[in-house]
Amino acid sequence: MAKDLVNGYVTPETHNGITTIEFFHPQSNSLPRRLLSDLAHEIHTAGLDKETKVIVLRSGGEKTFCSGASFDELAKIETKEKGYDFFSGFAGVINAMRKCPKLIIGRIHGKCVGGGVGLAASVDYAISVEGADIKLSELSIGIGPFVVGPAVQRKIGLSAFSQIAVDATMWRNADWARRKGLYAECHPSVESMDESIHRLSNTLAHSSPEAMSELKKTLWLGTEDWDSLLTHRAEVSGRLVLSNFTKEAIAKFKAKATT
Repeated sequence: MAKDLVNGYVTPETHNGITTIEFFHPQSNSLPRRLLSDLAHEIHTAGLDKETKVIVLRSGGEKTFCSGASFDELAKIETKEKGYDFFSGFAGVINAMRKCPKLIIGRIHGKCVGGGVGLAASVDYAISVEGADIKLSELSIGIGPFVVGPAVQRKIGLSAFSQIAVDATMWRNADWARRKGLYAECHPSVESMDESIHRLSNTLAHSSPEAMSELKKTLWLGTEDWDSLLTHRAEVSGRLVLSNFTKEAIAKFKAKATT
C-alpha cells in the first residue's frame, strides 16, 4: 500500500503473525477525521484476521509520536454535529483497541499530545524511548480531555490524570509516564526500544491466541459502557469546540506555528 506523505496514511503490514499498523501525518502525526476512521478500521480488521497474533501500533517519522487532533480540522468545525463527528473519531479508535481480541503493543518513539496520550493509554503494552514526553493540552484551548480521559485515567489513575488534565501546558517526561503506568518500559535509545518490541511481539506471536484473548478481556474489565460513555464525551467536546475561546486559541496556535 502506497504511503501518502502529503495527506497522511494508515498502513498495515503482517509478518510472522505480527501486524504492524503505522499512521503518519506531515503535521507532527496529528489526526484528521479520515485517519482516525482508517486507524479504527485497520485495528478492527487486524483483530479479525486469523493470521494476526499480536498488533504493534506505531507512527511514522522520527520526532512526535502523535500530536493529537488536527487543528486544521478543528478550526473548520461550525456545528455541534460536525464537532461530535470529529471527536467520535477518537472514540472509535479507543473502542476499536478496547474491543480488539488481540494484544496491542505501542511503539512510542516521541512526544504525545492530547489524543496521542489517549492512543498510548489505549494500547495494552506501551514501550517508549526517553524523550517521549506527554501533555494533555485540551483544557488550554477550552475543550478538555473528555474522550481520551477514560483511557488515560484507567491507565494512570485519577490523581495522575487530574494533574496532567488540569496543568494542561506542562510537559511530563517519559520517566514520569512510566512511573505512573502509562508506559510499561522506557528505553534510552530507539534501538533498545525496538529490540524490546521485537522480543515481546515475537514471544506473543508464539503464545496461545485463546489465552491472550481471555487476558485481554480481563485487562479491559469494567469498560463495557464505553460505547455510550465515549459517545457522550464526544458530544461534550463537539459542543465546546464551537466556543469563541477555543476558536481564538486554535487561531493563535496556528499563527504561532507558521511564524
